[in-house]
Parts: sequence; structure tokens; C-alpha cells
Amino acid sequence: MKFDHRSVLLKEVIEYLDIRPEGTYVDGTLGGGGHSYEILKHLDAAGRLIGIDQDEAAIAAAGERLKDFQNKILVRDNYRNIRNVVLGNHVGKVDGIILDLGVSSYQLDTPNRGFSYKEDAPLDMRMDQRSEKTAYDIVNGYSYEELLRVIRDYGEEPFAANIAKNIVRIREEAPIRTTVELAEIIKNSLPAKARNKKGHPAKQTFQAVRIELNEELEVLKDSMDTMIDLLNEGGRLCIITFHSLEDRIVKSKFKEAEDPCICPKNFPVCVCGRKPKGRVVTRKPVLPSKEEMEENHRSKSAKLRVFEKRQEG
Repeated sequence: MKFDHRSVLLKEVIEYLDIRPEGTYVDGTLGGGGHSYEILKHLDAAGRLIGIDQDEAAIAAAGERLKDFQNKILVRDNYRNIRNVVLGNHVGKVDGIILDLGVSSYQLDTPNRGFSYKEDAPLDMRMDQRSEKTAYDIVNGYSYEELLRVIRDYGEEPFAANIAKNIVRIREEAPIRTTVELAEIIKNSLPAKARNKKGHPAKQTFQAVRIELNEELEVLKDSMDTMIDLLNEGGRLCIITFHSLEDRIVKSKFKEAEDPCICPKNFPVCVCGRKPKGRVVTRKPVLPSKEEMEENHRSKSAKLRVFEKRQEG
């Protein structure tokens, strides 16, 4: 299947990156190369793009899409290792970083990847198929308490306790092996009124398992300071999120980077010594246009936030 991921908020990302033709930019979630393609179009011969993705199919697809550009470096890795990737390619600081945290259409629509509750497939959900742990291990190996935490916290699922209880009960008879089996258990764990609501009843639980398996929130939280530190003065970090958990982390970390002081509010002057790293460019998140949401329904929950590295002096 063709790797397809329609780049969300593409025009807005290019605008907010404020691209310098001779600059160096990092696409930390390369996907099919949509954002990278537009960035490369704005670079001259001195400019450079580093694309990172942990998915082998993404690297292959982006390589094909970007084949006419010479000033690119594509690396199969997790963006949590962005510092090593950048330094390993003899780059000190960069002028902009983009993260698009959405799951690609290719991953969702390729049945054997196990991301979709609509197709029957093994419980996989790995973003990086070199990883040994799969969704099967979570569904069949986690205790009731662990499953409850994952489904409640990462899926924000009001019926998490019921779902976790039924998963544990049913797997005692035989392991839960496929996406359809899991989706059916989830559906039957919800009261009729909740099952009939708009949207698939398994959506939130599948999201939760995927986030837990790929450590998505931990990676985001642990990487943001590093990404800001890698920016040149005036460089920008653009992050597109697709659910409230990610957006909360981005909003909080940007706010902390802009105002890191931990002194009590009644202190007349700051004594903690923590200096701002820059400024939040987007006081409110940038949302897709009505036209984009109509053309690409997966863009509806997208939010873009932007941070600019402080200029000294």
C-alpha cells in the first residue's frame, strides 16, 4: 500500500517556521515527507533538511518523494534521539523543527499494522517494527490495574474500569489476538447509550494502547527541552498535536520555557536564576481552516503551537 499521510496545517507550518533559505531544519516526524517537501522548496543550495522517522515505510516513501532534492538527510530513528541525530550529522544548531504527531493514513489503513479497529489484524500497533513489544503484550500481559491506568489516563475513557475488567476476564479463557476481538470486547463493555454515540466505541481504548506501547507522551515530554536547546537564536519549534493529552504537554512545556522562574510570587526580584529560553508565538493554538477540515477529516482535531528561541542581547 502507498504510504499516505496528508500533511496537516502545511501552509501554516511553512509560514510559522519563517524559513531562512540557507538554514538547517529538522522534520522529526517525517511520515510521507509532505512538510519536508515544502521546507526543501524554500531552501537554497546552502540550506539543509534532516528528516527523522522510526517507521521504515515512512523513510522509504519520503526518500522517493524527496529524491530530487540533494540537500537532505533521512534517518530512521525516534525523534527522542534528535540531539544525537543532529550532532551525528555534523550540525550544531538548527533553525527550525517540525513535529506532526498524528498517526499516518498509511499506518491506520494498512491492516497488518494493527492500528485500526475497523480491520481484522494481529494486535501490533508498533510505530517502529524493530521493537519487540506489541499491543498484544499490553492487552494480554498487563494487570487489571495497569490496563485501567492506560485506558483511563491515555484514552480518557469513562468506562475504562469495565473495559479493563472484561479484557482480563476474557483473556483467561484464551489470549486476545486480533484488533477485531479487542474492538468487540470494548464495544460490549459499554452501555448501549455510549455504544450508539457518534464515533467508534473502540477509538479511545485503541488510542490509549497505542500511546502506551510507543511511549508517545513520555517521548514528547522528554524531548521538548532538547529541541528548544538545539535551536539557533530566532529558530522556531512547531508542534502539531491531535488530542488533548499531547496539547496539554506542549502548552505546559512552552509556558515553562517562556517563564521558568520558580521564585515565590511575593519575591520582589528573581533569585532562582532560571532564564527564559524564548517566547510562545501562538498564544492560542492554530487550527485548520474550514476548507482543510472538509478536505481531510483527520485534520479536524489538529492544533499547532509554536515557540521561538530567545535572541540574545
